Parts: sequence; C-alpha cells; structure tokens
Amino acid sequence: MADLAHRFTENPILRPSDLRPSMEGMQIECLLNPGAFVFEGRTWLLLRVAERPGQKPGRISFPILKPDGVEILEFAEDDPRLEANDPRVVRYQGRDYLTTLSHLRLVSSDDGIHFREEPGYSSLMGEGAQESFGAEDCRVSLIDGTFYLTYTAVSPRGVGVGLRTTLDWRKVTAPQMIFPPHNKDCALFEEKIGGKYYALHRPSSPNLGGNYIWLAESPDFLHWGNHRCIAVTRERMWDSGRVGAGAAPIRTPHGWLGIYHGADQAQRYCLGLLLLDLNEPWRVLARSVDPIMEPLAEYEQKGFFGNVVFTNGHIVRGDEVTMYYGASDTVICAAKFSIAQLLATLR
Repeated sequence: MADLAHRFTENPILRPSDLRPSMEGMQIECLLNPGAFVFEGRTWLLLRVAERPGQKPGRISFPILKPDGVEILEFAEDDPRLEANDPRVVRYQGRDYLTTLSHLRLVSSDDGIHFREEPGYSSLMGEGAQESFGAEDCRVSLIDGTFYLTYTAVSPRGVGVGLRTTLDWRKVTAPQMIFPPHNKDCALFEEKIGGKYYALHRPSSPNLGGNYIWLAESPDFLHWGNHRCIAVTRERMWDSGRVGAGAAPIRTPHGWLGIYHGADQAQRYCLGLLLLDLNEPWRVLARSVDPIMEPLAEYEQKGFFGNVVFTNGHIVRGDEVTMYYGASDTVICAAKFSIAQLLATLR
C-alpha cells in the first residue's frame, strides 16, 4: 500500500532554531511530538521541547530537574563508568539519565502552518519527583469543555502517565499520575461510552509480554480499571518491535478510528490504523496490514534519532484529518489524510 500522507510543502513547519531556550545556558536540541487542538479560533500545538547545555569537547552534560531548579550533570566521555551509545539515554554507575530535559510549550497559528508563541501562556515544566526528568509527548483531548492533558512523566523511578486539565490554557491544574511506571502513550476518548471514560495506554514489560496497546475505563479520569490488551506487536511486520497510541480516537460511523505508531526491530517508526467498535471499544474490528505513513522524506530519515514519524496530535474537520507529527525526533511537520480513504484501507 502506498504512503497515504499528504505532507505539507512547508515541512518542517517548526525547527529548534524557531524557539528560544527556556533558560540561559541551555540550547534546544529537538522539537517533538505535539498535542494539537483548536482554541479561540486558532490552531494550537503543545510541543515537547527537549533541551540540554551546549556540549564541550570530550564531555557529556545533561540537565535534571531539582526542587530548587535545574542541575547540570557533566561527565568525561572516556569515563569507563559511563555508557553513552544511545543519543537519548546515558547510563552512569548503573543509573540511567536522559540526555535532554523536556518540557511542554504552547504555540498557535491562524493558518495551521505558521506558528508563534503567545504571551500569557506559560510553558508546562515538570513538577515534583515524578517528573524530575521532564514531561513529554502530550495528548490533548477536549471533553465537555475541559482540556485534558495526558503526557509522559519521567523520573529515575520510571515512566508514567501524568494528567493535568485546563479551561483557558492560562491556569493548569497540578499534575497527577494516573498510570504508574512503566506506562506511556495515553490517549483519552473524547466522549463517554456506556457512561464511562476510556483511554488507550501502553504498559511495558521488559521480561514478559511487550510494548502493547491496552484499553482502560474510568468513572472520573483518576481511577482506572478493567484493563484489556487490544493490540500487540506482530512478528516480521512494520510494527514488530513496539506499538503505541497516537491522539484521541476519531469517531466514525464505522467505529473509533485510531492512528497508532509502530516500530520494527531496527526502530524504524511508521503509522497505522486500528478500528474499534463504537460501543465496545475493546473489540478490534480491523487493523492496518501495511503502514499508512512511513519515514520517506529526508527530514523524517535524518535527525537526532532518524527514521521516525510519530504523532500524538491531530485536528479533524469533516473528512479531513490534519496530523501534526515529530520527524526524526528533531522537527515538527504536518500532513493531511482523508478519513474515507483511511477507512477504505481497512476493508
């Protein structure tokens, strides 16, 4: 099946150089995986901004969040106690650290292409011990007039799902962890089903099972249960290594249409589809055999971590889905899809 994405000719629409670092001495290394929503007649993105200090020859330095501010840790590259084979994670004396510290930052646009930061809307930094390594990859769902933000909360204790809410994007509630480590890729359905709220999420097991998509239900967004695994990795396919949810599933007459990411054993990230029953969303009606989008453009193949297309934000207008995505863990891009065309691939 051919790649179905109609990429914006303006891609990448946001680069690290387009924004200013959050503090002196830091530089923006990557822009990643924005949540997307419409507010006050404009298109908004909630970007993941990954920062670190400027690097010195022969040294590796990276930031962590402390109660009184940001602390910079620095080590010699040839220190035998340091393992630095992955650009995203280093290990020192048996302890893992991220090479960058991520926060969430708002930008808006009148045309969905050219984005700018808005005064009066602050960045969302990690808060507390459960977010000392940062906040990442936020999904934004609008439910009954309230915006729900589900994001990856990272700390030395592991990776869990944080939740914040807002009505106006000027005041945001304090974080609460709704799924403990190790869990991420949480996307809320934007309406109740059978009187309950539902979420896709991805618990992970390094020894038994794998990185699979699960479904959970809740009466109040805080207490989650009746967990069911709905999609696993598939051997020798494009999603053989891991799978995870994208943004909020899209309601269609044929079922809930979810765009999800999958990676193979070489960590090449593509996008595919799940179609879930409208009334029993744990029932998978169809799933993509081939990806609907692959890293084909140069900006999707080369970057901080290459061969990646990853989305957790889209805006739906009629049959058209405008999907915002991170490319190669470096820049922000956009593409359009037809819902009818996507559904036709599942028949």
